[in-house]
Amino acid sequence: MLNTPETTTILVIILVALGLLAWGYNRAKGYGKLGILAWLQSVSLMAPWLIFFGLFALGIYLNIVGILFLIVTSAILYIYLGKRLRAEGQDVMLREKAAQRIQEEEAKKTDQNNDNSSTDTDPKNVGDIIPIPDEDLQLIKGIFGIDTFFATETISYQEGAIFRGNLRGEPDEAYQKLSEKLTANFGEKYRLFLVEGTEGKPVVIILPSTDDPQPTTLLQKNLALVLFVATVVTTLEAASILLGFDLFNNWNRYQEAVPISLALWGVLLSHEIGHRIVAKRYDINMSLPFFLPTWQIGSFGAITRFESLIPSRNALFDVALAGPVCGGILSFILLIVGLTLSHEGSLFQVPTQFFQGSILVGSLAKVIIGEQLQKSIVDVHPLTVVGWLGLVITALNLMPAGQLDGGRIIQAIYGRKTARRTTIITLVILGIVTIFSPANPIPLYWAVIIVFLQRDLERPSLNELTEPDDTRAGWGLLALFLMLATLIPLSPGLAGRLGIGG
Repeated sequence: MLNTPETTTILVIILVALGLLAWGYNRAKGYGKLGILAWLQSVSLMAPWLIFFGLFALGIYLNIVGILFLIVTSAILYIYLGKRLRAEGQDVMLREKAAQRIQEEEAKKTDQNNDNSSTDTDPKNVGDIIPIPDEDLQLIKGIFGIDTFFATETISYQEGAIFRGNLRGEPDEAYQKLSEKLTANFGEKYRLFLVEGTEGKPVVIILPSTDDPQPTTLLQKNLALVLFVATVVTTLEAASILLGFDLFNNWNRYQEAVPISLALWGVLLSHEIGHRIVAKRYDINMSLPFFLPTWQIGSFGAITRFESLIPSRNALFDVALAGPVCGGILSFILLIVGLTLSHEGSLFQVPTQFFQGSILVGSLAKVIIGEQLQKSIVDVHPLTVVGWLGLVITALNLMPAGQLDGGRIIQAIYGRKTARRTTIITLVILGIVTIFSPANPIPLYWAVIIVFLQRDLERPSLNELTEPDDTRAGWGLLALFLMLATLIPLSPGLAGRLGIGG
């Protein structure tokens, strides 16, 4: 049976996850059968972890056969629900098309019986969809030409329209000319998207600007403030634990924890500043950061959403990478400085296993402090621990899933289809790590965060066809490699060969 603190922690995690599932179900009900099927997919991903941890908290340990059975069953159920979801989606589309045809026929009959009623009935209306007015539609069609995009078919889509046809020339030039003509005719009334259609061919989508991302609400701003305050507390608590005392039982010693807390905040803020500096260059607005407090390492970073449309995949890549670059470089510098300043009698005493927890950190430590790693306890400068924590925070945000920085990088380089696959793969890996490392709750926390907060991909860019160049792709792959090197631990055999540990 687990001891009381571990049991309590696991039960709290399970209750939070169940609460999120209940919240998700309540939200999904409003979308009918499609919403329920999507929610069940989330349940299928969460179920193995909840079952495993629930049994683990009760002192019941599954063997490898039981664990594999849970994983395989979850995967089969996820695939089956995905097929049902696609089939149901196709049925909905067919019903909508049938409703559109019926409404068009009724509109024609109404026009024949009463010419005056034509102003009240628009054959393009489908349910609650508000189509583009005819006079606007004619002007929009006028922006196309043989030197940019030759439109051959117009289809109603949401509150706008899809134009199928043939792209003439390079996507960048075509998009630039089309968007300039649209702006000249309508100002900021409409947005033009150049994307890949369902048939793999370029299409143009015109949507009203009212569909743009909305700014942060007052309630969301208050939530951001609450999370900021909570993160201040958790960074102080994490710092106090590193110093060997509990802040909540020794409030009078809070000043001792402040320097380490400020160093952690330096990493967090440099990450956010990196995002915003590059976003400003592309004229992209970003929301307030929603910091994620945690007792283990102070903070998991922050969730930040785009409050304006993304002009291109290059912009998405640059903004996504800028945060990890700034936070990662600062963390790397702190780690190197901390290792360099480490000596006998340094403030922190950490077990050698600390350096076995990361290939990157262990390798750097071997180069800088060498023989000291053969001891069971190593004296290190506080900046060593702060740099390591900063690298972990940066690496966690670089996981290639959903709207995390890593997910945005994958979406920018490889497109939305690949980004969806890497999101699923990341969740599966987190699930496996969670099951085989039950003493470490961080993988489960991140799985919950991704599934319920960050699973969806970013909106398509205005110009979705132009891919980032090879240089950006190289930097992205390097960032993902460093993420893996930070999060993957050294095996006992490799650590022994490197002389890390007695």
